[in-house]
Amino acid sequence: MNDTREKLWTREFIMLTLCNLLLFLNLQMIVSPLSGYVKEHFHASAFMVSMFTTLFSLAAIAARLYSAKALERGIRNQILYIGLALALLATFGYLWSGTMALLLLMRIVFGVGFGMGSTTLPTMASGIIPVRRLGEGMGYFGLSTSIALSLGPVIGTALLENKGFDTLVYATLIVIALIFPLVIPLTKKVKPAAPAIPKEFTAVPQKQGFPKALLLPSLMNLLMSITYGGLLSFINLFGKEASLANASLFFLFNAVAVVLIRPISGKIYDRKGHIALLIPSAVLLIGGLWLLSYAHTTGFLALAALCYGLGFGTVQPTLQSWMLQQVPPQKQGLANSMYFNSLDLGIAVGAMILGQIAQYSTYGAMYRYASLFLVLFIMVYAFYLAKRAKNNNMPNRDTETSTTV
Repeated sequence: MNDTREKLWTREFIMLTLCNLLLFLNLQMIVSPLSGYVKEHFHASAFMVSMFTTLFSLAAIAARLYSAKALERGIRNQILYIGLALALLATFGYLWSGTMALLLLMRIVFGVGFGMGSTTLPTMASGIIPVRRLGEGMGYFGLSTSIALSLGPVIGTALLENKGFDTLVYATLIVIALIFPLVIPLTKKVKPAAPAIPKEFTAVPQKQGFPKALLLPSLMNLLMSITYGGLLSFINLFGKEASLANASLFFLFNAVAVVLIRPISGKIYDRKGHIALLIPSAVLLIGGLWLLSYAHTTGFLALAALCYGLGFGTVQPTLQSWMLQQVPPQKQGLANSMYFNSLDLGIAVGAMILGQIAQYSTYGAMYRYASLFLVLFIMVYAFYLAKRAKNNNMPNRDTETSTTV
């Protein structure tokens, strides 16, 4: 393979990563402060607050399922432009949503647009990353998602508390509008994945229909995302309960840990595969949740966030790279769709289940209960490893990631 094909940091890859950052930043600047705004402005119950996350996630899931099929048919650019346009219009629509019903409608429309855009951009990125650097490349690309997930709530909360809801919406409008001049040249330069299957994928059975190999990493992503749903939806309410003035700083410290670990975890994945990363990362996530549940000072909050961020910043790109390796190039849209759908579904489920737990206990106890989903994460993965070792009698052989080792 020549140097050009091995090159990772191309102009197209950098621009796609930036577009992805802006798309997710637009989402995260709204999603976390919106719960507090709705609760205060509309006097909504915990259930109604969770519906803003749940309906958005369901809309995004439905849009991704459609987008994955559309990408296989080669209508990538149309899907991307329509998705970004819907997200822009829905963001503007927040300004005119004087009732909960209208605000919920805008969340659904935004979910559709976001689902289309968030399927297309990573599919374009995975198509230009050298196969043997897939883990590293998706780690860097996914870093844009993690930074947005971490910094968005901090920026959004600060704008809402200091400048008001309208200013927050205008800021998110600027963020998503910046994507258009960046993405238009990219759709002309970055070609859709060719239907031919390179030799690196010949180890993966090529079957028609849904690739069952995506189910396990999707389930594990969902279990992890349930805990993140509790953070996004209730961290500010937890802060009030624990007398923490700036609980949203959790996401800032989380972002620091993610930035530090992403380049390292991606290279480890390319050398050793997911088997070296997933269980230690889940333990870090559990530790972060338990530390958070007892946090009453900013220092303790920072320690919890750093611990959680190290796990979060490793699990996300590991699962996404694993899923991409289970399919040929023309089905990478489906793999990305499944990855983000399980992420959104987990966040939605987490907002609903953990919100109900908090009603009957405390937010601190809720985070300790949330860690049980990560215990299940470890149990499911351990069962998979045991079954695979039994089937091939080679416990040290990571066949599913051997294409990049």
